[in-house]
This record gives sequence, C-alpha cells and structure tokens, in this order.
Amino acid sequence: MSVLSNDPAEFADEALRGFVDAYSDVVTLVPGGVVRATATPPGKVAVVVGGGSGHYPAFCGLVGPGFADGAVVGNIFTSPSADDAASVSRSAASDAGVLMLTGNYAGDVMNFGLAQRRLEGEGIDARFLVVTDDIASAPAGQEDKRRGIAGDLTVFKVAAAAAEAGYDLDGVERAAAHANARTRTLGVAFDGCTLPGADEPLFTVPDGSMGLGVGIHGEPGIGESPMPTAADLAATLVERVLAEAPEPGPARAAVVLNGLGRTKYEELFVVWSTVAPLLRDAGVTIVAPDVGELVTSLDMAGCSLTLMWLDDELEQLWTAPAAAPAYRKGRVADVAGQGGAARGPAEAAAAAAPPAAAITPASERGREHAAALLAAMDRAVRALADAETALGRLDSVAGDGDHGRGMVRGSSAALAAAREVVEAGGAPGDALTRAGQAWSSRAGGTSGVLWGAMLEAAGAVVPDDDATWQRWDADAAGLVTEAVGAAIDAMRTLGKAEPGDKTMLDALAPFHEALRSGSGDVGTVWADAAARATQAAEDTAALRPRLGRARPLAEQSVGHPDPGAVSLALIATAVGSSDGSVPTIPTEDA
Repeated sequence: MSVLSNDPAEFADEALRGFVDAYSDVVTLVPGGVVRATATPPGKVAVVVGGGSGHYPAFCGLVGPGFADGAVVGNIFTSPSADDAASVSRSAASDAGVLMLTGNYAGDVMNFGLAQRRLEGEGIDARFLVVTDDIASAPAGQEDKRRGIAGDLTVFKVAAAAAEAGYDLDGVERAAAHANARTRTLGVAFDGCTLPGADEPLFTVPDGSMGLGVGIHGEPGIGESPMPTAADLAATLVERVLAEAPEPGPARAAVVLNGLGRTKYEELFVVWSTVAPLLRDAGVTIVAPDVGELVTSLDMAGCSLTLMWLDDELEQLWTAPAAAPAYRKGRVADVAGQGGAARGPAEAAAAAAPPAAAITPASERGREHAAALLAAMDRAVRALADAETALGRLDSVAGDGDHGRGMVRGSSAALAAAREVVEAGGAPGDALTRAGQAWSSRAGGTSGVLWGAMLEAAGAVVPDDDATWQRWDADAAGLVTEAVGAAIDAMRTLGKAEPGDKTMLDALAPFHEALRSGSGDVGTVWADAAARATQAAEDTAALRPRLGRARPLAEQSVGHPDPGAVSLALIATAVGSSDGSVPTIPTEDA
C-alpha cells in the first residue's frame, strides 16, 4: 500500500496541520491537538477526546458544535503524552470542568490519568473515563480489561451531547459511563495496515482468510476463519455482538457499521443490507444508524459492528444534533453550545500553556556530572536509532509496531531537553527532570510516559548540593542504585506492572538488584548490571504478557522477548559503555 507523505516521522503532525487549515472555521491548533475555534462558554462542561493518529475521523474530526470541545492527537497508533492531554484540556476547559475520554489502552490510561492529576493540581476539575467496548479483547465479566475501539464514537457522542444539554460534570461523567456499559463492538480484518514509511504491513491475513477480533492499532485478530460472503460476515457480527447484550429481549439500539480504512462504503452498504434485517428479526429497533469510516486503522481492510443499547436518556443524547467536520447529525441550526467567543490560535495556545518552572544553577561538580550525563544519553540515543527497525518489528509480533519509533522520538527529545538545561547552566537533576518531561511529551504511548516518569523520579534523587557529591565520592554505586530504585517505584506506581507480566520491569528489576548487590567501582557495577538486564530481557521470550496491548495476543508473544525489556537493556548497556561505542541488538531472523 502506497502512502503519500513527505517525512514519515512527521506524517501525523503534517496531517493535523492540513486538517486544521481545511476546517479553520471550526477548529484551531494548540500544543497537543485541536480545540474548537470558539471558547467553551462559562457553565458548560468541556469534553476532550483523544488517542493516537491513524484513526480519522477519530479523533480530531469529532471536534465541533454538538460533539467534542477538543481532541488530543498523538503520533501514529501512539498515545498522546500527559503534557499533550493537559494542554488541550486546559485550552478547552471552562469553569465547569473537563471530562477526558479515550479507549482503554495502557498508554492512554497512564498519560491521561497523569494529565488529570496535573490539571487538578492547577485547580481545574478534571475527570477521565475509558471506553471498553471490544468484546474480543476480554471475556464477559472482565469488561474493565477490554479495549476501546469503534464504540469510542457512541460513548464520545453521548458525553458530548450531555455537556451541550447543560449537564454538570458529574452528570456528563455518569452519562458517558452509562453509555460505555451498554456498548459492544466486534471487528474483523481482511488485510493489515502499513505505517507511513514502512515497507511491510504490521500484520497480514492469509489469502482467503479473515482475522476475527482485530483492534484499531494494527493488532492482529484473535483467530482466523475462511473469507466469508458479505451476508455470512453480517451474520457473524450480529450473532456475536447480540450474544453480549446487557439485557435480554427486544431493544432499541444505536448501530454503527464502521469501515477500518480500506473497505469501501459500497462494501459496507452491502454488509448493512444483511445486518439491518438480522437485527430487526432479533427484536432490535435500529435508531439513527451510522455506516461509514468513523474509527479507522490507517489502510486496514476490515470493518466492525457496534451496538449501544438505548434507554430514553441515551436515545435523546445519541440523536442530538452535531456539526463536527467529520460527523453530522440533525440540523446544524439546532446544535446548542455555539455561543462561545471566537478565538484565534494564539489565544487558544496561550490557554493551553502550563505554569513555568525555574532551572537550578549548577555547582562546579554539578556541571561536571551534567556533561557526563549528556554523553551517556547521547550513546543511548544512537543505540536506539540503530535498533529502531528491529524494535518495531519485535513490537509488531503482538502489538502495533511503534515501539522503536517511539523510543527514538522520546530519547532524542530527552537529550535535546537535557542539553538545553545544561547549556543554560542547569544542574544534572534538573536536566533529568526536563529530559523525562520531554520524553513523555514527544514519545507518548506507554513507554513514553513510563520513561518520562522514571527520569523525573531519578532526577529528584540527585539534588546539586554538597551532601550529594560527598555521597557520590563515598558510594557512587549506592547513589546510582537509589536513583534507579526511585525510577522503578515511579514506573510500578504508574504502570501497575509486577515481575512476570512481560514488561520492561522484567529487565529493570534484575538490573536494579544487580546494582544493589554488586561490588567494585560504579562503572564495573553498572556494566555487570547491564549484562544481567540483557539476559533478563532475553528470558522474557518465555513469558506470556499479562498487561497492555499484547495481552489479548499472548500466545503470539510467546517465543519473542518483550520489546520494552529489550530497549531498556540496550539503553543500560549504552549508558555504561566505557569506550563511547553503542551496542546493537540481534534481529529476529539473525
């Protein structure tokens, strides 16, 4: 599949700029995404949606009267950072607070959860809710583990309509949670999707087959079956979704037949011609259906069926008018909430800006260690750049293939931020803190927010004072061990991972233990610990993932090491390199 692009690494940013230019009467650009071109009126709850790029019309195409007040937009298939989520929410929020909504993915949960805490610390009443509609990603009874896919649309629409109708923040949150509890989706794929600049798709479906239970980030399905006719596909989708009905008997339902990117509208209408009568025969009254591309997955061939079982309140909110660039319902003149004051990009961006933070001037010892920190970070960045393709391929086994690209983006941004602090005369602790913030902001995703939190936590352990450097002279390895321990605590608090979950903790914990129990100078102890982390990362091949996007595809992951653990070991090895060289990792087929 050919993808029109300039620089693939800038694809998402350029696409967003083009979108904003095309719809400048409705939306305006702010750091991290877009908001309405009119400010949220006083007294109205702001609804902010978001996630990675590659899903248009979700998420930016849903911003406008009757729908979202803002959309946080990450890189392709990558969660936006906490900085991005907070930025868009600040700009969108009024005095009535803000509800943030995403699909249930680890990176989104961590980043938007962190953004919520930041906003609350700034005095903004912020809430966060995830969509869990994908019936293929976890069994009944474990709905909280399910992914959010095309059901994002129905839940987002209900929340936005509630806000337009004047509900307070508690009411908007309640309506969204109610919609989520009554929404079910099943997706299928006939072929995989390809990231801009990639030579191969993230996954393939054998000719003549269909992947069942596919996600919207290029995650392969949970099973395969022979390619059906349109009528047979309709029967499969209807049967499986109705089997998950929240209550038995006749019902009214909002129904969405969603194309994933390459399946054309005419094909969807052919499928709908069987879906609709099957639903009616099952006692379902179809209310204001949508058929088309609404939550896509780049150029994936496939579709999904979503039902939201309605009551009187949900039906009123579902059918309420909306006038976003990519989604319209009812008459535009009937859309409420259009009375906000017009604002330009500069005003919207100013509202998005966070409070400024000062830099601590470095001591003479601090400057020496800051220079060494930059050299170590540079080695790590070069090692990750060399390994980008291999890490992406490893991540695509049971994920979305973005790990290598995300690590390069994050680490490069971290190095640039640390260098800016050091060149301004800042202390190494501040350099680590700013590096962590930049990594999280630029990389997004699960690894981005975790590495950001770890660097910030480590930076807090090394204040630039006499006590720190006296301790370094007496026990440098002990100080380093404490900083790594703080990083682990931050990562476990945010990510909720435990040893054996097949995450980077399975390399980081042995690394920390080797640091703690090692002997000799700090360079020797670090090198030994890095070797232990490398072996531990390789050992994750035998584990089954219990967290994150890889969890529904656990069997496919067995036999392949965790990409997060591999990249952590790679960074540890590069940082400890005594001759300035950078390590490499073997490819899967080496």
